[in-house]
Amino acid sequence: MYCEDRFREIYNREPETSFCPYRVCPLGAHIDHQYGPILGFALDYGVHMAYGVKNNGIIELQSMNFPKRVQFHVASVPETKEGDWGDYLRGATKAIGEKYKLTKGLCGVIRGALPSGGISSSAAVTICFMKALCKVNDIELSDSEYIYLAKKAENEYVGVASGKLDQSCETLCRKDNILYMDSKDDSYKNIPAPATMKPFKIGIFFSGLERNLATSAYNNRVDECKASAFALYSYAVTDRRGDYDLDAGQKFKDMLLRLIPEEIYKEFGVRLPTSWQKRCNHFYSEMHRVEKGIECWQNGDIEAFGRLINESGMSSIVNYECGSPWLIKLYDILSKLDGVYGTRFSGAGFKGCCMALIDPNKAEEIKEIVEREYLKEFPSLKGKYKAYICSTADGVGKAEGERF
Repeated sequence: MYCEDRFREIYNREPETSFCPYRVCPLGAHIDHQYGPILGFALDYGVHMAYGVKNNGIIELQSMNFPKRVQFHVASVPETKEGDWGDYLRGATKAIGEKYKLTKGLCGVIRGALPSGGISSSAAVTICFMKALCKVNDIELSDSEYIYLAKKAENEYVGVASGKLDQSCETLCRKDNILYMDSKDDSYKNIPAPATMKPFKIGIFFSGLERNLATSAYNNRVDECKASAFALYSYAVTDRRGDYDLDAGQKFKDMLLRLIPEEIYKEFGVRLPTSWQKRCNHFYSEMHRVEKGIECWQNGDIEAFGRLINESGMSSIVNYECGSPWLIKLYDILSKLDGVYGTRFSGAGFKGCCMALIDPNKAEEIKEIVEREYLKEFPSLKGKYKAYICSTADGVGKAEGERF
């Protein structure tokens, strides 16, 4: 059942609709929160919402994916999160309400087309809801406001120390392009696929296990990166007796690896704990992969681009240490298959899914092999493991998305 049909059943009227696509990041894994550059696609699957205005200011929403109806007033958002999917809606309402006057609420039904985990479903839910709430309150947000306010909701209300990758891809991407964004200064460009590039689809392979970033090791990895940056800065300042400085910020809260030149890491990194060295190795090598990836993409070399994705996947396992047995198995299966250009974990990489760029002519064969081999290893996940073949899509400003 579509969310529009469910809305009609409940409210006996015609709904308005909102949509936000999911996203994948083929390169730039785990570095946007350190102001690293990223490459991303929006998908033709996403989060749909059917809604109607409530003039009394009440927000009343139910999800077709999760239990519990969410209800609160736009003028009295709970100050602390409640630990359910509605926290993203509460955080978004609070963020918008701090900048704009909200007087009207809405009622509605929201539904994600794919399982959550690894495709930024949380950001998609947030932005989909923001579109609807702003529409009923006659507020027009710019692309940068969608990105900033959705990120603020996730960081400050929900408590996930994410960067801006998710919100940027879901807002700025364009169909048949790859988005390049520098998280340090927010500069971006959509780079079209050359006519000479072989066709590709995006395979999304769900492990069958969902994950919650706020309770996973995601925030710990962010802290390790920040601590590494602060330590490297301290070593450099001490040994060079003050002749090394940063353009902005010397306090721990301001520290990011992008502010530390790689030569400083090469000089002082040996002093860091081994685990911190691994985080740094991933950060700096992933920066290089993004830059090489742009060149491969512009040259239409999907095979070379895919090899970089595989390298990113291996660095996520070895250096960032975010893999789980389920995702590592999916990565191992996919990385060896003919017709898979490149694969890596999608999202934080603790449960969730793997993404892969694949040859469309071999898509069904790839799906069959992956399912067979994966369930041979984890038979208890039969019925929970899922795979989908997606295409690139426009970001939230233009996206329509498939209805599921």
